Amino acid sequence: MTAIRLSALALIVTASTVNAQSSVIPLKVVDTAFMDTTAKACTDFNQFANGRWLAHDTIPAAYSSSGVSRDMTDRNELVVRSVLDDVMAKRATYPAGSTQHKLGTFYATCMDSAAAERAGLGPVRPALAAASSIATRAQLLDEIARLQSTGHNVLFHFFPSVDPHDPMHYVATLWQGGLGLPDRDYYTREGAGPDSVRHTYLVHIAALLTLSGEPAAAAKADAQRVFDLEKKLAEASLTRVAMRDPSAVDHPMTEQQLAAIAPHVSWTRYFRNAGVDHRVAKLNIGQPAFIARADTLLASEPLANWKAYLHYHVLSSAAPWLSTPYVKESFAFSSTFSGAKELLPRWKRCLRETDDQMGEALGEAYVAKTFPPEAKRRAKQVIDDIRTAFAARLKNLTWMSDTTKARALDKLSKMHEKVGYPDKWRDYAKLDVRNDAFVLNDIRANEFEWKRTANRPGEAVDTTEWDMTVPTVNAYYDPTKNEMVFPAGALTPQTFDPNADDGANYGSLGGSWAGHELTHGFDDEGRHYDASGSLRDWWQPSDSATFAKLSARIVSQYDGYIQVDTFHVNGALTEGENIADNGGVLTGYDALESALERDGRPGLIEGYTPEQRFFIGFAQSFRGHERDESLRTRVTTDPHSPDRWRVNGPVSNSMAFAKAFGCKEGDPMVRPRAEVPDIW
Repeated sequence: MTAIRLSALALIVTASTVNAQSSVIPLKVVDTAFMDTTAKACTDFNQFANGRWLAHDTIPAAYSSSGVSRDMTDRNELVVRSVLDDVMAKRATYPAGSTQHKLGTFYATCMDSAAAERAGLGPVRPALAAASSIATRAQLLDEIARLQSTGHNVLFHFFPSVDPHDPMHYVATLWQGGLGLPDRDYYTREGAGPDSVRHTYLVHIAALLTLSGEPAAAAKADAQRVFDLEKKLAEASLTRVAMRDPSAVDHPMTEQQLAAIAPHVSWTRYFRNAGVDHRVAKLNIGQPAFIARADTLLASEPLANWKAYLHYHVLSSAAPWLSTPYVKESFAFSSTFSGAKELLPRWKRCLRETDDQMGEALGEAYVAKTFPPEAKRRAKQVIDDIRTAFAARLKNLTWMSDTTKARALDKLSKMHEKVGYPDKWRDYAKLDVRNDAFVLNDIRANEFEWKRTANRPGEAVDTTEWDMTVPTVNAYYDPTKNEMVFPAGALTPQTFDPNADDGANYGSLGGSWAGHELTHGFDDEGRHYDASGSLRDWWQPSDSATFAKLSARIVSQYDGYIQVDTFHVNGALTEGENIADNGGVLTGYDALESALERDGRPGLIEGYTPEQRFFIGFAQSFRGHERDESLRTRVTTDPHSPDRWRVNGPVSNSMAFAKAFGCKEGDPMVRPRAEVPDIW
């Protein structure tokens, strides 16, 4: 494992219990060695809390960023690697067809780089031949459905989702997709920067096609065909900001109504070829104008253009797992957006793909090694305290009417959480894993997941299911289920430590994680869903109007921050995450004060009060350092603000922060009260 380079701080130790050859930083929820105490907390709190670490950090060549997430992920991956190395070594001893045998074989075939070199393009030649043999529009649609069912991003997305108007059941959903660049804006924006990205993309498409055997001139012409077709799809796609409004992507209809806006597609045939074995009675079309445009292009675009498009997407999807020339080309293109200078070690790439495809097969072993019952109990206590604190804030709101307030409290009381790991683990009995080319095992895993879910429309929602694997360093709120989910991988230092003080834990897990996710239930998107997860307008009109005015302050505040170079943060794109960051720090602080009153107040710890350690823990949970290329990409694609502003933005709005550090009106970390977005 590549360790973060902090030798000047003498913070690198050997993790001998997991991997004697790997070095990791001993993480703490609050680490005073990371702090720059020469900086003034009231001038730049992120610099105060993280400045010494920032001064000594160097982003490893294989990464686009470093910081909390990478450090925690690296530690988690050492545990997962020990599990995978063990099952790989013992796979011959496991019964054929057992989950352990499949897990070991999946990882082993990925790690077999020599086999990938020998196979070359062979594993995907049948898919390329199938695209080449398309002779009719009907065959084109059939091939698109087949490729979608094996994990390829072609034309649009079909998937079952929770019905926003009947959250107890799944509904068939169609969504815009099919682009090779990260966002539709890369196709539509003008200027030297977007022009450079588009040129890079054309060169990349041609390079993959040339590697597959096309003559250079033909590959260049086909690359232009692919780009032009995708540009037409991009022009019909909604922006990410537009899609933040749930009503903008909520268009329930029948198959007959779908046929009226997309008449050239035989939808009955499409769903049959996509593996749906029953009539689709109800759909939700996220972007009707996009589906209509896709339908027109299916009928009018020359088949030669579609063949080039499908060829490229087959190659692009497989390239990271083919022979060296394909892997290098895939990485070179991705580094345009990440800034990474070299590939991750193969074991890390294979581990991440195995976790993505068979994550719950790893979950039990990971939990046994890293997440004892006491950790779950203590984490749940923090989360419960956050819930209680948010309820108190709701009751004390002065801008919300009693009617809306009662409904909000009802939603909060019915919000539930999943902590650590699932109550039941996924069954992999129908997953086909063979001792052949890894790229084929990867495709079979995609097909397994597709078949597992494709027939869900109309069925009851599986409320036990998780959308993240257990070792993941992340968390989420699902408005359609009204639930927060905290994987065990995120409930370790630096986020949380059952042996740490309350100030630290409530600042990190409480403020930047639990309080953040809970607030998502009441941000600009989540507030549109009621206690049951139904999408409906449950607010009084006057309350909605006030919320809009207050949230506009959030947008304006973050619009004023610099993302990178001359690019500003997109306040509209990041609105929901910024609301959650601000709500999280306020709620987490209230929860800490209640915990101190209940459990007793300690003295100074490492020279800081519990309240000061709360804000330091909050800030250090966003300790991060990112390459400029990645920050430029995030301006367009990421709803999160850069780490610096996720720290300084919320604390500058907090009177409790100003009190804790003695900040005065006029200090940079004290925002004028008239501009503070006092939402939650």
